[in-house]
Amino acid sequence: MKKKKTLLVSWIMTLAYLVYIVYYMSTYSAGDSNEQVGAAIAFALMLPHLFLTFLALIFNVLGWAMNKRGFALTGAILYSVAMFLFIPYFFFIVTQTVLSYVGFAKMPKKIASAAV
Repeated sequence: MKKKKTLLVSWIMTLAYLVYIVYYMSTYSAGDSNEQVGAAIAFALMLPHLFLTFLALIFNVLGWAMNKRGFALTGAILYSVAMFLFIPYFFFIVTQTVLSYVGFAKMPKKIASAAV
């Protein structure tokens, strides 16, 4: 079975995004106490978005590696929900969301054989 390139690109982009966010948040937590409080509040607001993006990454990788439509669809749906949980950063994962839905749509459907 051929693996879908759209799912591969999607999870690579998501991995790069999560590495970027972790690095970005770690640079702001190194300042004075006011900056640390602000960074803690920002991180608390972003945490649901980051958690769902990480879960979407896991399902996206599983869908790509195992060629399972259900995992690919679950990852795409989690990307969609994560996009709306922190709207200021939706543009960071809108491409991955579209690629995941396209990858899911292009995956072959398993046809169950009729039992005799």
